[in-house]
Amino acid sequence: MSNQKINRREHERFSVNPGYTSAGIRLHPDETTFQSEGHIYDISEGGICFELDIPVEPGSTVSMRVDLPTNVGDQGPGRAVFVTGNIIWCDIEEPGAAKMALAITRYDRQGDRQRMIRAFSNNGYQRAA
Repeated sequence: MSNQKINRREHERFSVNPGYTSAGIRLHPDETTFQSEGHIYDISEGGICFELDIPVEPGSTVSMRVDLPTNVGDQGPGRAVFVTGNIIWCDIEEPGAAKMALAITRYDRQGDRQRMIRAFSNNGYQRAA
């Protein structure tokens, strides 16, 4: 029997520096603005691992603003990509910020999916395990 992990992920993940890749969260249906600010740990076309100061209940639907890194040379509308999805887990075991995962269900603006993929795959970001 092999000790190798099997990667069952559909999309390639990229590690980012959580101190420099920020995100805003808006809870559905209650919030109309991005009130909660956090940082991203890793990102893929289908999901995002991130942290916030407040935990969000798994199963909650949220919109997220992903602030693309400044070094990507993107020519799109602003540096942000907007997605909607569901929180699939929330870890509040450690003191401090809550670490969570978002499964992306849609990209909110035309071209955002391609902009995000291009930003992380073409600019030397390390692929996450």
